[in-house]
Amino acid sequence: MNTRTIPQGALDLIKSYESLELEAYLCPANVWTIGYGHTGKDVKRGMVISNEAAEELFALDIARFTQGVLRLLKVPVTDNQLGALVSLAFNIGLGAFRESTLLLRLNEGRYEDVPEQFVRWNKGRNAYGALIVLRGLMRRRTAEVDLWLAE
Repeated sequence: MNTRTIPQGALDLIKSYESLELEAYLCPANVWTIGYGHTGKDVKRGMVISNEAAEELFALDIARFTQGVLRLLKVPVTDNQLGALVSLAFNIGLGAFRESTLLLRLNEGRYEDVPEQFVRWNKGRNAYGALIVLRGLMRRRTAEVDLWLAE
């Protein structure tokens, strides 16, 4: 198993966009969420966790997403590039990441196409179910592109 980790800057980026919630809440996708964007069968309505538990869940989630991204990559990436990819996958899910044009282009060695592919993931559904550009996602994608391009 590859034991690569992502840089602190990537962890900080993910935390800043996920924000810490110690009480379970329904996210816009109608999924119970807690901590730093942690979801799963273990998250239930009314659940409350400590800061320490949130950090532990985050570390486990990051390890899972990092390994998931690494399994899907067929080309080398820098630590910052890996961090940007993990941030995207953390947000959209490994299933969507696996099927993304971003991953397809990257695995074809088309590194120069990756930044514009990040930006395509800037939409969410409004109350009527229509896809719209969300400012928060646009900011996150811009931060991920900046991390992708960082030396």
